[in-house]
Order: sequence, then C-alpha cells, then structure tokens
Amino acid sequence: MGQTCTLTGMILKAAPAGEYDKRITILTRERGKVTAFARGARRPKNAMQAATDLFCFGKFEAYEGRDAYTVVRAEIRNYFRELTTDLEKTYYGCYFLEVADYFTQPSDDAADQLKLLYQTLRALGAKSLDPRLVRRIYELKTLVLGGVGPRLFSCVSCGAKERISFFSVAKRGVLCAACGAGSDGQKLDDASLYTLQYITASSIEKLYTFRVTEPVYETISAVIERYMSLYVDRELRSTSFLEEL
Repeated sequence: MGQTCTLTGMILKAAPAGEYDKRITILTRERGKVTAFARGARRPKNAMQAATDLFCFGKFEAYEGRDAYTVVRAEIRNYFRELTTDLEKTYYGCYFLEVADYFTQPSDDAADQLKLLYQTLRALGAKSLDPRLVRRIYELKTLVLGGVGPRLFSCVSCGAKERISFFSVAKRGVLCAACGAGSDGQKLDDASLYTLQYITASSIEKLYTFRVTEPVYETISAVIERYMSLYVDRELRSTSFLEEL
C-alpha cells in the first residue's frame, strides 16, 4: 500500500463494491478527480458509511494505490443534508455532480471547479434562489473554467463592442447588430447580455448574488442550453430527472 495523503474534496459518485465496500469518485483540490475505495463502508454503523455519500465535502485521508486510492478516514465539513430532503434539489444536485464529473479529469487542477461546485450546492440550498437559474449559472461558469466559454464582450465577426444584439452558437459568441442581421443568431436584449457577461467575468464567490426576470431567464437559458450542447457529447443521465420537474 502506498503512502498516505490528505485530499480535500467532494463525493461525486458512490457505488457498492464487493460485499461491504464502496467505490467512490472524489473531486479533489490537490489531485483532480480520483477513484477511491472505502473498505467496509457499507457495514452497519461503520464510521465511513455516511462520510462516503453523495454531496459530502471534507478531508479524506487515503493511501494511494496503483489504480485507485483507499480512504481510511474522513473529516466531513458539510453533508448538504438540506439537498437530500428535497426531491427537486436532490435532482439538481445530482445533475451538478454529474456535470463536474464530466468536465474534470484525474490530475487536473480542479481547485476552481471544486470551489464552483461547493458554492453552487450552497446556492441550491438557499430558499431565495431559483434552482433553474442556479443551473444555468453553473453550466456557463463550468464552461468558462474549462476554457471553452463564449466570447461575450465584443462581436466575434468584426470586434465591435457596441450594439451587441445577437448570440451565435455556431460562432461561439456574440454578434453586433450589423453582423448579426440575417443570421440565425439569437436576439439578445441588454439585460440578458449583461447577465451572461456577469456570469462569465464574476468571481465564484459573487456568482449567486442576483435574480433575473422571467424573460431574461428564458433568454439566457436558451443561449446556455444550446451552447452547452456543443461540449457535451452524450445525454447526462440526471437530465432525465430534471425534465420530470
């Protein structure tokens, strides 16, 4: 067995392994996404049982093996229990975990992705925020952190910064009124453009500090959903649950 290490992260996936063990995926600050086993975690009253459930965030002491880690101890800082007692929020939370799993890899520098996921789950638990808006903010910011965010501050065709009026999925950014005329780009009002720009440029800590009107939400939702489809090459399983809401 390898040397012990401490990993700060969140449980993205958990599944039975063998008779009493669990196989888990952890998004960590130090080593990106890792696969680990928790021996005996499915035994009644085992100390690792609750610490290896979905949404658990904390520090995990583990031994590094050839292909996976073995977690031997966990200090959980947040269980996000409020998400597991509300079916709608459970569905959204599972979707956020799946998106994080999709966009991260082993050995990646995942510190910002982990911070984003943590802050998103906190926002999801807040009664004052619309989970639909939380979803779209999370999706767009995930793409930005992944280096594939859209260009939103100048026309992708001519470089103009004034009269931005359209969003083109094909061109991966915004178009001015002149370049967008006659295109298949989606019309953008000023409030929707500003909202998209704010999500893109804002720090993670300030992402979930605003609300929008329903028309603005509908506009940015359509833009982000279509843009997201460029970078997700399969249907994520948890989207089927969201469609039931």
